Amino acid sequence: MRDLPSFTLAGYDKGRGLLTQALWFAVMNTVFMAWFCPARLRVSLLRAFGAKIGEGVLIRHKVRVLWPWKLTVGDHAWIGEGVWVLNLEPVTIGSHVCLSQEAMLCTGSHDHRAADFRYRNAPITVEDGAWVAVRATVLAGVTVGRCAVAGAGAVVHQDLPELTLQTQDGRRRPVEEPK
Repeated sequence: MRDLPSFTLAGYDKGRGLLTQALWFAVMNTVFMAWFCPARLRVSLLRAFGAKIGEGVLIRHKVRVLWPWKLTVGDHAWIGEGVWVLNLEPVTIGSHVCLSQEAMLCTGSHDHRAADFRYRNAPITVEDGAWVAVRATVLAGVTVGRCAVAGAGAVVHQDLPELTLQTQDGRRRPVEEPK
């Protein structure tokens, strides 16, 4: 039986104080996610809150990032409309990565074996040239390898080797390196 009232944030570090968290939520929900916010301004806002963002990064509207200070993005990455980076732990996105519409990177989970449902979080890495397709989900602790593809609707719960495609039904097969 779960004892949810006993859940605590023990061992979880948000990385910034309450004022910074509140300011980020205000900025994210009023400007950053808005359709009228230019992509360059989104990059600047993330950098202002501590994200490490490379050159030529495109971030579309409706993107949510829980904690910018726990985000690193390489050069020339695309982050599509509605992507959710739920980064309780660090997320590293390589260069020339595409995160398609409504993809989710989720570094947080709970220990289903513990009555107090404590956190079981882990970082995520998406290596250079990878593609996380529309509505694909990458879960805590996973590395998506170089030029790998998490296909549309896939749930990636274990490392995805380089040059591998994972489909929605969990099947994996090799893919050719992009030319």
